Amino acid sequence: YGDHRDLHKEYRRQRQMCIRDRLYIDYGFVDNSNEINDYSSNYYSPLNPPLDLDYYGNPNIIDPNRWQPLKISNFIDQSGNLIEGIPKFISPEWGNVIPFALKEEDLVIKLRDDNIYKIYHDPGPPPLLDTINQGILDSLFKSSFSMVSIWGSHLDRSDGVLLDISPNSIGNLNSYPSDFFEFFNLYKYFDGGDVGIGHNINPFNNLKYEEQIVPRGDYTRVLAEFWADGPDSETPPGHWFVILNEVNDDKNLIRKFQGIGDELDRLEWDIKSYFLMGGAMHDAAISAWGSKGYYDYARPISVIRYLSENGQSTYEDSANYNPNGFPLIEGYIELVSLDDPLVGEDSKNLGKVKLFTWKGFSESDSSDIEKGAGWILAEEWWPYQRPSFVTPPFAGYISGHSTYSSAAATILEKLTGSEYFPGGIGEFNIPKNNFLVFEKGPSVDMKLQWATYRDAADQCALSRIWGGIHPYIDDIPGRKIGKNIGDDAFSKGKLLFEDRSLITGNEYKEYKFSVFPNPLYNNKNLTVLNETSKNIDKIKLINLSGKIILSKNVIENHKKIILNISKKMQILEKSSLFLFFAPKSA
Repeated sequence: YGDHRDLHKEYRRQRQMCIRDRLYIDYGFVDNSNEINDYSSNYYSPLNPPLDLDYYGNPNIIDPNRWQPLKISNFIDQSGNLIEGIPKFISPEWGNVIPFALKEEDLVIKLRDDNIYKIYHDPGPPPLLDTINQGILDSLFKSSFSMVSIWGSHLDRSDGVLLDISPNSIGNLNSYPSDFFEFFNLYKYFDGGDVGIGHNINPFNNLKYEEQIVPRGDYTRVLAEFWADGPDSETPPGHWFVILNEVNDDKNLIRKFQGIGDELDRLEWDIKSYFLMGGAMHDAAISAWGSKGYYDYARPISVIRYLSENGQSTYEDSANYNPNGFPLIEGYIELVSLDDPLVGEDSKNLGKVKLFTWKGFSESDSSDIEKGAGWILAEEWWPYQRPSFVTPPFAGYISGHSTYSSAAATILEKLTGSEYFPGGIGEFNIPKNNFLVFEKGPSVDMKLQWATYRDAADQCALSRIWGGIHPYIDDIPGRKIGKNIGDDAFSKGKLLFEDRSLITGNEYKEYKFSVFPNPLYNNKNLTVLNETSKNIDKIKLINLSGKIILSKNVIENHKKIILNISKKMQILEKSSLFLFFAPKSA
């Protein structure tokens, strides 16, 4: 349940257990994932120097709109591995990988530094910080990243704010905003969460959902860790397979494909559900990372610390003014005054920007305490992540969590024929003081509950803002793109499940063709045996990248055709092949 590279390796490991699966093994070397070089980048390099997190601020960044590597002492990656040195951008060229169901008409090819970046469902460029001519997009950039800090103030259960986190109050968003200027309307900027109206009743029993009142600071911290990338948590595609397992094991599930027809046996249901989910998660990675690699967008840890270096951008005639600084917001983003506890010795911090947000880490902190919220210097801001991880090592735009989750929710909706979890509710139990990893908590037992698959996906997207990983700029494009990806993956998978010939269609399903030996190995002759009433016109050997290795017109014997391909053996040994042959019409 790691990232897309871990999934790729696991597929390869399983396929190696059977010699007949050499096609799949070989495919991993020709799908543009660069598996042979351990998935390393072919040409991407970061523009910005690393941000050293042993120090405060971000004085050396070159372009605050671009991704910045992080220098983290004892960095632990998403799979729990200790990584030496500066963590590199994971898979910036993953958009070049061969997809499952992504369509050519949804593909755009971008060039940066004369290198190719493929993007399926291109979201277009995100708002950028304009360091010369500040305008509306510049303001949108600052507002979006500032909200990450503001939502950090919700990570404190002692603030007395209580929430109903049941489906009564959570979920049921009617639609997503259409452009960046409307994104603001989806979120509760100061209170947290979105404008979902909840659900009146459970449609399976026509009863109202039972309220679940918990401290907001417990709920937000649990969400940030439950959906997070980290060594003790599944990453997004794996997390949705966990949810799929729960759905498939649910006693209320009726295993009718798309909710209609005869109920499938358990094995057929499991195979189809895993295949569809896997195809969608594969395509979600390609689409999201295509965008991440090309747009190379900054993360909150870089932007918030960069803005702190510049001061405030609200009042030209006030202290520490810089048009590339923070917008001041009373109660959340202010300047350190002379009588402020943060002013420091000799008033060294006078006029600096301070944030009311999660307090972050200090060397004396342990996992047995709650850091809570309070005023800190903006230059010391931390996301709500473990100090050995901080932020995933790749660009932000678009959110992988949002894309994966929306695609997965779409698959589950279409697979089951219902937008609702079986029985009208999905649940995960969170035990008191036995869930959070780097803080104590939560202070009460609780359940994460969702009426619909879409509610769970939307909650996952929100968790990344509370976790300090994404501004809302990254979120909604991922949700919308994920929906399209899920639709296409389901349609492609459904087509493959249908009773149809993989050679020429239903018209020829009674005809028999044989190809041997298979695997070919050192035998230089490939035999095609035609036991149909049709004549074969042409035979082509095509590798999985779509390249024609051999093309032969058939003139005489149409029933037993022997291909001498000794000159092609070197290619055959490095490439998996499809055999394509078309019977002549009558």
